[in-house]
Amino acid sequence: MKSRRFASVWDALEDTRPAAASLRVRSELMIELAELIRRNGWTQRQAAAKFGVTQPRVSDLTRGRIDLFSLDTLVDMAEAGGLKLRISIKRAA
Repeated sequence: MKSRRFASVWDALEDTRPAAASLRVRSELMIELAELIRRNGWTQRQAAAKFGVTQPRVSDLTRGRIDLFSLDTLVDMAEAGGLKLRISIKRAA
């Protein structure tokens, strides 16, 4: 059996670099949103009201259901929650 090495877990999970990049960015946003909820001591209902989504959506977020969230949705939630987003772009090595 031949072993393969990947630059990241996202590269191992996805077949294309764009799909892996999308997973990576969505994951980072989800982690930040979950941390925002924790830092503020919000209930899922309070977080849902702040983010403009339903409580079950916040539950999906805190359970890491990355497959249920688009990048657009996570950006909207982050902005509604008071996070300031900035995109950083680097050239590939």
